[in-house]
Amino acid sequence: MALPPEKASELKQIIRNQLSQMNVHGKIRDILSESVREELGKNSQGLSEADLIQALQRRGIVDDVMKELNFLTEVQDKEATTSSKPATHFVDKEPAELKKTKIDPTRRNLYLQVLGGRAFLEHLQEPLPLPGQVCATFTLYLHFRNQRFRSKPAACACEPDLQDGFLLEVHKDSLGDGSRMADATTLLSICDPVHMVLIKTDTSSEKTLIASHYLEWRSVLSSPDGKMSISVELLGLILERQKTAEKERLYLIYAKQWWREYLQIRPSHNTRLVKIFAQDENSVNHPVCSYVRPLRAGRLLDTPRQAARFVNVLGYERAAMVGGGSKQEQWCTLLSFLCRGKGDCEDHATLLCSLLLGFGLDAYVCVGTKARRVPHTWVMAYGTSGDVVFWESLTGHRYIHRPVNPDDPPLVEQPKRAYPYCSIGCLFNHQSFYANCQPSDTVELSHFDLNDESKWKPMSTEAIKSVCAPGSSTSLPPFPPLCAPVIDAAAASNEIELVLRGLISEHRKDLSLTTAWDDHLSYLLSPALAAYEIERTTGVSTGNEEFQDAIKRAVPDGHTFKGFPIHFVHRNPRRAFATCLRSPFCDEIICCRGDQVRLAVRVRVYPYPESACAVWIMFACKYRSVL
Repeated sequence: MALPPEKASELKQIIRNQLSQMNVHGKIRDILSESVREELGKNSQGLSEADLIQALQRRGIVDDVMKELNFLTEVQDKEATTSSKPATHFVDKEPAELKKTKIDPTRRNLYLQVLGGRAFLEHLQEPLPLPGQVCATFTLYLHFRNQRFRSKPAACACEPDLQDGFLLEVHKDSLGDGSRMADATTLLSICDPVHMVLIKTDTSSEKTLIASHYLEWRSVLSSPDGKMSISVELLGLILERQKTAEKERLYLIYAKQWWREYLQIRPSHNTRLVKIFAQDENSVNHPVCSYVRPLRAGRLLDTPRQAARFVNVLGYERAAMVGGGSKQEQWCTLLSFLCRGKGDCEDHATLLCSLLLGFGLDAYVCVGTKARRVPHTWVMAYGTSGDVVFWESLTGHRYIHRPVNPDDPPLVEQPKRAYPYCSIGCLFNHQSFYANCQPSDTVELSHFDLNDESKWKPMSTEAIKSVCAPGSSTSLPPFPPLCAPVIDAAAASNEIELVLRGLISEHRKDLSLTTAWDDHLSYLLSPALAAYEIERTTGVSTGNEEFQDAIKRAVPDGHTFKGFPIHFVHRNPRRAFATCLRSPFCDEIICCRGDQVRLAVRVRVYPYPESACAVWIMFACKYRSVL
């Protein structure tokens, strides 16, 4: 079947470009000269065309060219049958097949195709995983102008198979409003980079932050055909700091002068925890105010207390202490924290403060110490009536602050401290920064009238705005939106419960004990688990009377009931079971001996944004009392 003239010329151009890219002409010249030296040295007759083709076939040149031409044909066929997407990369092997998607032709889109990883040398000696074998994986997360993407997990290897495509929609300055055929000048004015975060998930579902990189995409605008191929070097968590911008330099000069003035108030201020800058995961210093920004959760979170519960169920991993430890203190950017799913108290506090600001509260991050003078951060909300409420981001607890007046007579009853905080050095949000300049930095003696400069020394709001406003030179990238959970709560609860039943039966079998389950009793435990989660979220205990009444009806006279609830923020049943066995109360239930022993276990998974979850497990037993 003859090709149309335009298709024939296009095919010729493809072949010519591919031959030029593979340097086939140079290889033919090398083989020809070698063959001439070998063949004509012995025989005066010239080489025929068949001799030359044979020489090319022996060296695999013909096979390589045919493979490449086959690749290009398949790719172009796919592009012709699907919506046209300008690829930003080319590679000498077939990329992963992408799903069809609808593209609005009136809007500008940036198509980013990841073609794999190279030189992950720490995995050089790792064997290839067997089919069905659980192995550690890499996952690439992207954030670009209020859009978030995640690649398919790829097995950890020296050359991980990270192949995926992402269609990024170019937005206007107002979030969510698509730009309509913006010209090149408008596109050049969009300075937001593509934030790339690489996460490693090991076989126990523990996540580790491998690298964080900001990709400058605007260089593709200079390409004649709107396509380009680039290599991104992920240097891990130690990246060189960019040149200091003029606004950053001026802010640094102002901060030094402000600090000198603060020390002149009282020499002991030098020992207080007043933190003006913090390093992110790339070892880049940013003003602490840039780590906080009003964050609205849309339909994912309905109340400030539910937001506190969400932050609480994110994993806690203690980093090196301020002023000590083997590594430098690190504050993660929000995207890195969310992708990793765990972080230190600073990460939790800045996220909770941002969410409370999004809910319209006057919230601040507090930097100070807790018991034994351990450095700590928490959140403070300042009410319109002057009430001060502390929010502990690691537990979700709330504490009302009532200051102690040391000048009161001894007989005057002073309020008792309910919170775990000892001292406070400073507090800040996205617009303000205050340092505690009261005679004592003890929390219970501190007054939080932030307008009184004799108690709190403020920084200039204009200076903070110059470096912390969105788009400024030192400000962190825009906060990513929260992602809805992808966990099926019912399926996850059933799966964990079935595994726990098997583990309990095996454990009792090792002790030469039989196991009999009471499904009805297991079901009756559900209201208790729901009440525990409601209490953790709202601080209000409900439903206890109904639960007790149901249990009394299910347990016959002369029988004893025992129950043990426990809470986790992970979904690993074996890890949870090992933890439960360390509790003597739980071990007594699991290893219960007696007459007519019936066991019950109930699991309830409560999903939150970012697929964080609160997992409640309750073990119970009933048996006939013989004494």
